[in-house]
Amino acid sequence: MTTKMIVINACSLLILGSPYFVRWKSIKNGKGSMTITNDNFLQVRGARVHNLKDVDVDIPRNKIVAFTGISGSGKSSLAFGTLYAEAQHRYLDSVSPYARRLIDQIETPDVDSIEGLPPAVGLHQNRGTPSIRSSVGSITTISNSLRMLYSRAGDYPANQKIIYADGFSPNTVEGACEKCHGIGTVFDVTEDKLVPDPTLTIREGAIAAWPGAWQGKNLVRVLLSLDIDVDISWQELPESTRDWILYTDDTPQVPVYRNYTLAQTQAAREEGEPASYNGKFIGAKRYVLETFKTSQKEKIKQKVAQYLAVSTCPQCHGKKLKQASLSVTLCGLDISAFSQLSLSDVVEHLNTLLETAEAQNNERALVIQNIAKDIAARIKPIIALGLGYLSLERSTTSISAGELQRLRLATQIKSKLFGVIYIMDEPSSGLHPNDVTALLDAFDMLVEAGNSVFLVEHNPRVIKHADWVVDIGPNAGLNGGELVYSGPVDALEKASNSITSQYLFNNALALKHHNRAPKGWLSLKAITKNNLNSIDCAFPLGTITTVTGVSGSGKSSLVSHALVELVKASLGTSRAPDKNATTNSSAGKSAASNNPAAVITEATLLESNEEQPASGYIDSSNINSGSEGGIEGYSPDDKASDAEQIKRLVVVNQSPIGRTPRSNLATYTGLFDHVRKLFAATPLAKKRRYDAGRFSFNTTKGRCANCEGVGFVSVELLFMPSVYSPCPVCDTKRYNQDTLDVTWNSLSIADVLSLSVAEAHNLFANEAPVFRALDALVKVGLGYLRLGQPATELSGGEAQRIKLATELKRADKKHTLYVLDEPTTGLHPADISLLMKHLNTLVDEGSSVVMVEHNMQVASSSDYIIDIGPGAGDAGGNIVAKGTPAEVAKCNKSKTAPFITLR
Repeated sequence: MTTKMIVINACSLLILGSPYFVRWKSIKNGKGSMTITNDNFLQVRGARVHNLKDVDVDIPRNKIVAFTGISGSGKSSLAFGTLYAEAQHRYLDSVSPYARRLIDQIETPDVDSIEGLPPAVGLHQNRGTPSIRSSVGSITTISNSLRMLYSRAGDYPANQKIIYADGFSPNTVEGACEKCHGIGTVFDVTEDKLVPDPTLTIREGAIAAWPGAWQGKNLVRVLLSLDIDVDISWQELPESTRDWILYTDDTPQVPVYRNYTLAQTQAAREEGEPASYNGKFIGAKRYVLETFKTSQKEKIKQKVAQYLAVSTCPQCHGKKLKQASLSVTLCGLDISAFSQLSLSDVVEHLNTLLETAEAQNNERALVIQNIAKDIAARIKPIIALGLGYLSLERSTTSISAGELQRLRLATQIKSKLFGVIYIMDEPSSGLHPNDVTALLDAFDMLVEAGNSVFLVEHNPRVIKHADWVVDIGPNAGLNGGELVYSGPVDALEKASNSITSQYLFNNALALKHHNRAPKGWLSLKAITKNNLNSIDCAFPLGTITTVTGVSGSGKSSLVSHALVELVKASLGTSRAPDKNATTNSSAGKSAASNNPAAVITEATLLESNEEQPASGYIDSSNINSGSEGGIEGYSPDDKASDAEQIKRLVVVNQSPIGRTPRSNLATYTGLFDHVRKLFAATPLAKKRRYDAGRFSFNTTKGRCANCEGVGFVSVELLFMPSVYSPCPVCDTKRYNQDTLDVTWNSLSIADVLSLSVAEAHNLFANEAPVFRALDALVKVGLGYLRLGQPATELSGGEAQRIKLATELKRADKKHTLYVLDEPTTGLHPADISLLMKHLNTLVDEGSSVVMVEHNMQVASSSDYIIDIGPGAGDAGGNIVAKGTPAEVAKCNKSKTAPFITLR
């Protein structure tokens, strides 16, 4: 066997003589001496993707390897941006050029060489393009087998012909309901939406759905020519007239007269007065539907979307299929009802079918034995990963990224591939500690089958289970991107320059517990949402409350839906909505609420309609008692029996702060507005009469005309992924030369965008509006980010901390309820410590924090815990335990209790 010496870092040398090290990096030759070999190692040389600084590293194959480091250190750049990207490109080299065009390719990694790289399977957190038609059944392909089972073994009505498998799919012409086209819901409009205020006249704008400006005036004039009075209130018009105006498909063209009343119009027509022009009419319903379907302008689409109502299809009653398909049953259930069962229940029904088939000897029994057994086998690993509460019908738009990734993992386990690398992005994300054991068992199964498992992880338990750790850092951004440690997990403790090591092995860095007493209570009654069935729950105010429970227990239903919706309703619609707060009004408004620039499509409307609002109410009967009741409570600190505890609601999540490269850190936080004003106030800008708008790369007057303010131009390569080349005109600076001529403190506007937050923090020390935003970003550990860093390059954890920093820079943060859904996802323990420090600051300044969380360090350091469960789906939805961490830890029924750590 040919062997080669490899580089061993100082930490590995410490354990060179141990049997554990021999297991990894050595073989014994015929004479019994030890020789270091790289035959079973993957060698990376000169990796420079994103912030990686010519990283050289050897990584063992056929092992579990954890890639660690603080958020933004570069670990994902190594695992996904380098290893997975290179594996994909090597595979695509064997694919025909035509087929290659159809594959979504990623950028070629900047690396000198990678040796020993097997084929790779990437399991990302991202869900790709959301689709209302994508479901648990479709992404696992189990629905295909179920359709075949119904086709060949279903119970048909007498004299009905066999329906082929495609006829049981809502995504085919053969199966889809003719009315809703297989979606289960239809678009419609109602008078209440089209005419929100019937006391107004048509001329005053009673038909709110109609266009404004000239087109709206034209429709009013046409109605006058049709002898309809537009100057009496809408409710005074005859019902038949109202229905015609709203719902007719007729589009009459008539002569119209400008600025006339009904009487004047009639007189002009009788006298033969020449018309101003010929006007065309369109009914309100037809206008809304056609505009939404054909308009290319997002603002117009968003406007008409709010008048669309989404309702259950009256023909298939939401089941998506034709009646012939729905008439076929198994176990007494049509395929739609069967697909709505939990996966655990599906297996039980299949086992019943199999027991029946074993006693028979016919074609149907043979079909059941083959297909039902295969479906049950494919569901088994999904249940083992703690996802048995999901249904095949469950839309992928309604499940978490962690759940989606575990579904893909279960599919891979069943596929039984050999000799590949599975690269996963935080597979423990969204997973309760009770379910982590099953995940670790899954990793072991993949390795035992002859594969390698590479994990980008922050979970200490998962990292300690790994065989090898590659730690990237030491810090983030420009201060990261270096190999800090590569070796067995046990030896990581001796890597003194590793931040991961400090948090993994040093108990002194555990989060501090503040033990705050509630200053009041927010009591919700009769909450019904998903698996929550009329439960009561009281949230303490003036504290940090963590809601825990296994995946699917009902935590998000309670917090992200019921709590948010009911509190928002109690605050009243007259309050100005917060940019981070959720809204639940009409379908169109809901779809665009978190991102005004979001693209509105039929899918987004249907997805927003899927979430039915929670039912329940806020109990205000005990608002002055300080007991568990009401949205207000007695506050000992301000001695005010009627002191209002919640005046604002802020929901901070990990959704992107923008979906295009034009959105960045500076624009989202608002600090760029102040920076542009500083540039507009310089002598040269005043001389040239440049306003603040001149210094925006989103306006034509100041940006580079060649790249339109992006800084890069796309080069289409047809059979290869498009590459982005620096703009040859502005050299990535985004602006034209006239704009770049203007400087502030010797820096152009492009130079400012290139600064890191930490650099800008010092530069703008005397500019209060800018400094406040920068100071907040530094406090949440984002000093390494560039001001102009595109939103598309930010991780979910970074996006969440940017939102939190936006809140921290506010002067008045009192009486605010902050709601967070798994805020530690994607965060290193060091970043979690920083996050908790600032959440505690918010509470100390007079606000309340409620969060859904699986991280037991966070839960253990909270003031109050509400544990939901005990199981998932139908087995959950109840409050199992509540109280301080010490009180919850004593609850024998709680699956969270064993993992709470008390100091």
